[in-house]
Amino acid sequence: MSTPEQTPLSTGLKVRHLTMMGLGSAIGAGLFLGTGAGIVAAGPAVLLSYALAGLLVVLVMRMLGEMAAASPSSGSFSTYAEMAFGRTAGFAIGWLYWFTLIMVMGAEMTGAAAFMGRWFGVDPWIPALVAMVVFAAVNLARVANFGEFEFWFAAVKIAVIVGFLVIGGLLIFGLLPSSDPVGWTNFTGLGGFAPNGVSGIAAGLLVVAFAFGGIEIVTIAAAESDDPARSVGRAVRSVVWRISVFYLGSILVITLLLPWNSLGPAESAAQSPFALVLQQASLPGVVGFMEAIIVLALLSAFNAQIYATSRMMFSLADRGDGPRVLARVTASGVPRAALLVSVFFGFVAVALNYLDLDGLLTFLLNAVGASLLAIWAMTAAAQLRLRRRLEAAGPLPVRMWGFPYLSWFALVLLAGLTVLMLTDAAARQQVLAMAVVVAGLAVVGAVTARRSPRVQPAP
Repeated sequence: MSTPEQTPLSTGLKVRHLTMMGLGSAIGAGLFLGTGAGIVAAGPAVLLSYALAGLLVVLVMRMLGEMAAASPSSGSFSTYAEMAFGRTAGFAIGWLYWFTLIMVMGAEMTGAAAFMGRWFGVDPWIPALVAMVVFAAVNLARVANFGEFEFWFAAVKIAVIVGFLVIGGLLIFGLLPSSDPVGWTNFTGLGGFAPNGVSGIAAGLLVVAFAFGGIEIVTIAAAESDDPARSVGRAVRSVVWRISVFYLGSILVITLLLPWNSLGPAESAAQSPFALVLQQASLPGVVGFMEAIIVLALLSAFNAQIYATSRMMFSLADRGDGPRVLARVTASGVPRAALLVSVFFGFVAVALNYLDLDGLLTFLLNAVGASLLAIWAMTAAAQLRLRRRLEAAGPLPVRMWGFPYLSWFALVLLAGLTVLMLTDAAARQQVLAMAVVVAGLAVVGAVTARRSPRVQPAP
């Protein structure tokens, strides 16, 4: 089935690239540094928080995979929103995603540059500038270059997680020198499995709800794969179960080995639950190792976000919802103008993080915090609307389970998460800021659609 976008982008991404992109994007610094915040909120029962969040993401990714395999587009959920609900919906959700990733790019590069600045004894803006230039060059060359970088970035992170699970398992069973079996003391002996009750699990859910954000890049990249329908199907299936194993396995190891009430948000690599577990194995240089992994995770996510923002901007421009110059591609099929604009605004986001303008940065980051709610909800709604149309166009390489019941169930989960966020003061500000941004984009999108009729895609 055709889409509003007939992409002139190159191909060259393989299944292994797509799979590793999804894994690498979801295994970020938030896992290594933010896990403790969820654990201290819910205790060992944070496993239920992660499981619920993981279930939601599995359902959303399956729906998105169904549409992407049937109708590949670099605009992904933005294109499907337009196909289902019209141009304004596609405009709003596409530019919301671009804005979200630009702000996240700034925050992640700020964090990575702070580490690297300390390592080399220079001002953080210097490594930030160098990293920006390097990754811009990588993305400007060929899409396969980006795929290879992400493949090896993700491979290192996955190797670290697997090694962590192995060492953690040996510690749990007392199979390492100077270690004894830990039993269930930390898991059930400090107030029980759910020491803070249902409210604690809900609080943990608020902390971990968007931990899996980033795996949607698989469906954005599908349009540049050699065989989109087959590639996205295999990648989505692989990403979903591997992410679940890595996240839930890591949390299980941490909650068995560390007292849940001794953890909290990590301000440094030394406070990371991963570092604290590895220190029990008496491994030398654990803190320095974790710093390196955190920086690598940040740089990997940054590289992926340069790619995703440029492709989303290209798709929007190609559909007439952005300046036409952004729809131009190089001879090698790279949207150079869109990529350079994304890099420029990445610089702006970094500057905003350093300047910390009173009120402005808080509002922008709050809007980012809840943006996945809108993106996931629009994905589910679009899949419900498009399923029959896609089926009529031909066999679906990937099918959503239990349609339409599980699609509606995902929307119910998202509605419940929204209500839960509205009951929390900090999360409420995120929802309200996101609503303001979405409303503003919808108005701009409606005006754009009225004043600028649909143009033909670039040849």
